[in-house]
Order: sequence, then C-alpha cells, then structure tokens
Amino acid sequence: MPVLDAPVRRYLPERIALGDAAAVTACFDELRDRLLPNVGALQRWLEDLSELEAALEEEGAWRYIRMTLDTTDKTAGELYRAFTAEVLPVVELRMDELHRRLVVVPFLDQVEIDGMSVYLRGIKGQLRIFREENVPIQVELRDLAQQYSGTIGAMSIEWEGETITLPKAAALLESTDRAEREAVYRLMAARRLQDATALDDLFTNMVAKRNTIADHAGFGNFRDYAYASLGRFDHTPSDAMAFHAAVQEHVVPLVDRMYRERKEALGVDALRPWDLQVDTSGKPPLRPFDSDDRLIDLAVEVFGNVHPYFAECLRTMRTMGRLDLGSRTGKAPGGYNYPLYETGAPFIFMNAVGTTDDVITMFHEGGHAVHSFLTHPLRITGSKSFPSEVAELASMSMELLTMDHWHLVYTDADDLRRAKRDQLERVLTILPWVATVDAFQHAVYLNTGMSAEERHGLWRETFTRFAGEVVDHSGLEKERDHLWHKQLHIFELPFYYIEYGIAQLGAIAIWRNYKREPAAAVEAYMNALRAGYTKPLPELYALAGIRFDLSPAYIRDLAAFINEELSALGS
Repeated sequence: MPVLDAPVRRYLPERIALGDAAAVTACFDELRDRLLPNVGALQRWLEDLSELEAALEEEGAWRYIRMTLDTTDKTAGELYRAFTAEVLPVVELRMDELHRRLVVVPFLDQVEIDGMSVYLRGIKGQLRIFREENVPIQVELRDLAQQYSGTIGAMSIEWEGETITLPKAAALLESTDRAEREAVYRLMAARRLQDATALDDLFTNMVAKRNTIADHAGFGNFRDYAYASLGRFDHTPSDAMAFHAAVQEHVVPLVDRMYRERKEALGVDALRPWDLQVDTSGKPPLRPFDSDDRLIDLAVEVFGNVHPYFAECLRTMRTMGRLDLGSRTGKAPGGYNYPLYETGAPFIFMNAVGTTDDVITMFHEGGHAVHSFLTHPLRITGSKSFPSEVAELASMSMELLTMDHWHLVYTDADDLRRAKRDQLERVLTILPWVATVDAFQHAVYLNTGMSAEERHGLWRETFTRFAGEVVDHSGLEKERDHLWHKQLHIFELPFYYIEYGIAQLGAIAIWRNYKREPAAAVEAYMNALRAGYTKPLPELYALAGIRFDLSPAYIRDLAAFINEELSALGS
C-alpha cells in the first residue's frame, strides 16, 4: 500500500506563482468574496482555504530548506527573505480577514469535519491577539532569526590542520584523550565568544521587538503573549513553574548521582564540561555509521522492526530526495523535520558526522516524519499543524520505541549497552536543560529592559539552579555565562522549548507501556499521531495511552523508572 497518494489540486492553478504577492492576493480575494449560502458551500470553502494554506506553507518551507542547506547561497537567502517580507505579511493580514469572516457564519456549527472545535478554538485565539501593526515587526524578527542562523552556521574551528564545523568538532568531545577533549571544548567555546557581542546585540533587538508586539496586542509582557500565540490552551505559565520546581527536586539529584558515578569511573579529581560525553568504559567513541546512506539504511531497518509503516515512510522520503543529513561548512546548525503539507512527505535536515547522537537525531526526526505521513489525509491543514507538545511526543517517543531494536545498529553487545546507557542518561539530563532554557526565558521577558550583562547574570543564576553540584566550571565562567547563545530556540522560537520536557515525560510513559505490551503501545502511539490536532492535548495523550501530567508526583515516578532502567544496564 503506498504511503502517500499523489497530491491533486482542486482549487489552485497548478502553476500559480506562490512567491508573487499579487497572485496570492487574488486567491484571498476570491475566498473573501465567495458566497456561502449553505453548509456544503462552507465546507468546500474551508477545504479550498486549507489547500491554499498547504501550498503557501510548502512554498515557504522549500525556501527555508534551501536557505539552511547553504547559508552562503545569497540567492537562496534572498528568495527566503523575499517570501517572508513580501508574501507572508499578505498571508497574515488576509488570513485574519478570512478567519473573521468564518467565525460569524451562522451555520458554522453544522460543519462536519473532524476537529472543528479545536480548529476554531485556535482561530479565535489568534483573532484575539492579531494586530496589523505587528505584521512588519514579525518580518523584521524573521530577518533577525536568519542572521542568527547565518552567524552560527558560519562557525568553525581549526583542528589538526583542517577547518571543521562545530557539529564535527563536538564529535571530538567523545574522545578518550582528555587533553584532546579539553582543547576542542575550549576552541569551540572561544569561537562562540568571538560573536558574543554581536549575538547579545541581536538578542537585545529581538527582545525589544517582541515586547513591542506584546504591548500592541494588549499584553503586560511577551511571555503571556507567546503562550497565547502558541495556542497553549491546556497548560499555563504556572504549570511551567511547577515543572521547573519538580525537575529541580526530583531529577537534578538523579543527574548528580549519575555524574558522581561518571567522575568515579573516569578517575578524575573534578568532572569538567569536556568529560560529559566520553564513554566511561575508556573505549573509543561509538561510530555506528560512516555515510549518510548507511545512516538511512540503519534507520529504515530499525523502524521496520517497530512497525513496517515507519520504514515505508523513510523509504518514500529517500526516493523523493527529502533527506539531507551530513554536516558541511555553510550549512545551518541543528536538525529538523519540515512538514510539507501539500505533497505530504516532509524533509529531514541534519548535521550528521557519524556519532551515536546522530543516530538518535535520525530516529527523533524520523518520528516527526511518521507524524507528517499519518496526518496527511486530514481534510484541514490546520489539523496537521499540531502543537509542539504532541509533535515532540511523536519524535521523542520514537527514540525510545526503537531501543529494543538497536542491536541492528550496534551488533556488539557491549556497544549496544553503551549506546542504550547513553540514551537513557540523555533522557534524564535533557529535563534540567529544558527547565534551564525555559526558566531563563520566563525571567528575561518578565523583566524588561535588562542589559546584556544582566542577562548573563540571570543565565548564571538559572544555570546554577539546575546544573547540580558535580560538574566543575571553574575558570570557565565567561564561557558558561554565554552557553545560552548556542540554543537556537531562545533566539528563533521563544518559549518553544518546554514542549521537549512535556513530551519527554510522555515518551517515557509510552516506552514504559511498550515494555509491557509492545504491539498495543505502538498502536496507541499511531492512533494519537493519526489524530493530528483534532483533539485537545489531554485527549491526544489519552489516545496514546498516557496522561498529560506535569505534577511533581508524575515526574518523580517517570524519572524513577528511567533510573531503574539505567541500573539494569549496569555501569
């Protein structure tokens, strides 16, 4: 059975120039002026609007993808900038106009499309916060985000006579040679510090613009505006604060214990930041693949052992050329799965260099990809644009669901144990990091007018709260105070980070279910993903067979489960 049906346009011309603001405006004009005499006409109108949304999203997606594939390509950068500066403002203004028309249609409640209540809830939330004067500011913020991506993407270091990207340099932090690890760490940190002032100035500019947006929309601070903009109907800033406190109380002590064991195993007087990625066995770092093709082969095989459909998704992407996995100079940092709503098969972007981290990233982004495939049949594009709390549930759960099949990647039993232990350690350590990044952003946007130095002090205070007592940063205070510069989300996607913590908790719960009943757990996982955003978050989590829960007791319970699994693996 094919994973995707070929896309068929019913409304838009096949050759419409979606980068032309005039052509896009004509479509919005037609939808604005079309008569809606009955429910059938309204449903067709919604489907045509959805088709336009999908096509526009995909046009913007490809321009972003091409820009990130080569940040030195001026043409690609200009095409992306032109779309964000000339087309997206039209889209934002005209979508607001159409949504205002939609919500007053008298027979709206008679529309029979799955998820309409959730879809309309989101639209009404956006209508409440939309202000036309914010549209040009959003354009400016997208330009600033592009500057950040270009700055980080251009970073490299000189190592043994070769210029290497920071992702490639990071792989050397797994070296068994401690002096080498320290040298690489210091070179990377020094390179980031070269752009520290520029990044501080960039962020200051971003914060000011975001505060202005919030003020225009009638919010007392950008934090509260961001929650509304992100459509957070099912959790609040108070829940985030409770999450921070629970992680500090129940997770940080487990991480500290894990780091004490690491310190003892390495036989060092002080555990330093460059000691956190090396394998404590003293064996060379795992290098499970040596090419992009091999990484794809491994992912397809592992995914197929979890569920055959998952492997078919990756095969389809490979055939369609929707995988760009290797690191190279000029490529933007990080990794992502970009949904392509019209054609259905998404695009996975990575900076792989052969490490276990890359395998995890591939499985993570592959989970997002499966989510894209499963939701493609939904009738409304808005139902495919799910909140990150469920998007990241798809990806982080896939990391854990695949673990019982990692013997296909790591054929040596000891290598397999090392890889699994590394993964479970990161499941725990990501929670304090998420809390750090999220708490920092809360404080930044609740205390307007902070100077760059005050922000670095705030980061120091926040970092210390969640970093525990074991890792020694003495002599690295300046480097530590600028660590937040490497976190893309702080610059480009404000307040989009706690979702990783929420989803990690959900992923742990799904994996716990999988350990008990594998087939039932995978079926529940797929049911939740297939629903897209047609239900509120608690109901989607329930479909997955788990709870949407940020309570201290639940966090303590799940952290204890991971700790037990770590103990079972041995040191």
